Amino acid sequence: QVQLVESGGGLVQAGGSLKLSCAISRSIFSINVKGWYRQGPGKQRELVASITSIGRTNYADSVKGRFTISRDNAKNTVYLQMNSLKPEDTAVYYCNVRSMTDARNDYWGQGTQVTVSS
Repeated sequence: QVQLVESGGGLVQAGGSLKLSCAISRSIFSINVKGWYRQGPGKQRELVASITSIGRTNYADSVKGRFTISRDNAKNTVYLQMNSLKPEDTAVYYCNVRSMTDARNDYWGQGTQVTVSS
């Protein structure tokens, strides 16, 4: 059974930090790209950060220098450390696993709410 389970969201004041976790089923953990996306109120879903199987990372300009994506292969888990949070970071954050070579391998978690108060 394929599962991606996010945790770690919540309410935080501006300037604070949160760390999101995404536990991924072992059967799909080896798929190429793991990423975090977010969808704010009235906005389209956007890529926040991604990491490839060789550790190459990519960040949205709006989070560079504040967010860090990482993974723990032993725990089949991907993390998103979010520092210096801003109200505009408020969104539902989704974990994603996808293949760069097979579009059928594209999996999503249920999302976790992050709310940043000013």
